[in-house]
Amino acid sequence: MKKSVLLGTIAAVGVLAGAASAGTLDDVKANGVLKCGVSTGLVGFAAPDANGVWGGFDVTFCRAVAAAVLGDSDAVEFVPTTGKTRFTALASGEIDLLARNTTWTFSRDVDLKFTFVGVNYYDGQGFMVRKDLGVTSATELDGATVCIQTGTTTELNLADYFRANGMSYEPVPIETNAEAQQQYLSGACDVYTTDASGLAATRATFEDADAHTLLPEIISKEPLGPLVRHGDDQWGDIARWTLNALITAEELGVTQANLAEMAAGTSNPEINRLMGTEGSLGEMIGLDAEWAQRVIGVAGNYGEVFEANIGESTAIGLSRGLNAQWTQGGLIYSPPFR
Repeated sequence: MKKSVLLGTIAAVGVLAGAASAGTLDDVKANGVLKCGVSTGLVGFAAPDANGVWGGFDVTFCRAVAAAVLGDSDAVEFVPTTGKTRFTALASGEIDLLARNTTWTFSRDVDLKFTFVGVNYYDGQGFMVRKDLGVTSATELDGATVCIQTGTTTELNLADYFRANGMSYEPVPIETNAEAQQQYLSGACDVYTTDASGLAATRATFEDADAHTLLPEIISKEPLGPLVRHGDDQWGDIARWTLNALITAEELGVTQANLAEMAAGTSNPEINRLMGTEGSLGEMIGLDAEWAQRVIGVAGNYGEVFEANIGESTAIGLSRGLNAQWTQGGLIYSPPFR
C-alpha cells in the first residue's frame, strides 16, 4: 500500500514538473529573492536560530546561489518542506530550488522530472537507539518500533533491510524531524532511522546525547544534493556550478580569508578563471565575471562550510569521510573550470 501511494505521488509530481516553464533566472531576478526549499529544521543543515535567521550546511548553499545571481546572500526566502511536500513545492514553482538533504535516485531524476545538480553530501541510512536498550547491531532489532519519515527513500530502505534479514518491525510514521525527535524521546519508538548525518544532527540537540548511540550498520547509499526542475538548463547550470565553485575553491586553496588576494590575480590559470579575472565563464551562464567570488565570499569554500556547520569541531561532529576532497581519499570532486 505504501509503495502504491508513493508511486501515485511520483506520477502527480511528474505532471507538475513537466508543466514547469523555463526562465527561472529571470523570475528570480524579477522577484529580487531566491525561494529556496529547505527542511523544517535539522540543526547543522537547515534550521532557524532564536532570532529566526536560517543557518546550516544546506542553507549556506541557498545563500551562495542568491549571492551569485542577486549579489546578496540575504535575498533568500526559506520555505520549510517535509518529505512529502518538498517535491510538489519544487514542481509547482512554489520554490526555485530545493536544498533539503534529498537523495538523488532514478525515479526522482527521471519520473519526477527533476535535475540534481550534484552531490554535496555522501550519506547512508543508519539507526539510532537508546543505549539502555542494550542493542549493538541493527540485526538485533527484530520486533522493534521504528520512527520513520514518510515519503522518503528511508521508508523503502527500511522495509527492504528488515525483509532481507528476516525481521519484522512496527513503523511509527512521522512527518518532520522535530516530530521524530519528540516521538523517539517519549518512547513511542525504540529506533529512529534516517540518514546518518541527520541522526548525528538530531542527537546533538538532546539534553543527554551520550545516552543514545548510532548503530554501526549503514544500509544504503544516500547521495544528497540540491535539485531544480527539468526544462531549464541555464538555471540548472547556475546551481551546479555554484556547488562546483565551492568544491573547486577548496581544492585550489581559495578561502574566505584569501579571497581578495586571489581575486587580484594569481599564476594559476584555473584560479583566475574561477575568480573571473580570465576568460568569460560568468557570461556563459548569464552572470557577471565575479559571480564565483560572491559564492565563496558567503562562508568560504566547501571545506569551510562543512567544518563550520557539521564538522568535527561542532556539536554534530561529522568527520569528512567520503565527503573529503578526491585528493584526500574522498568522493568530493568538481569538473574543471575551463
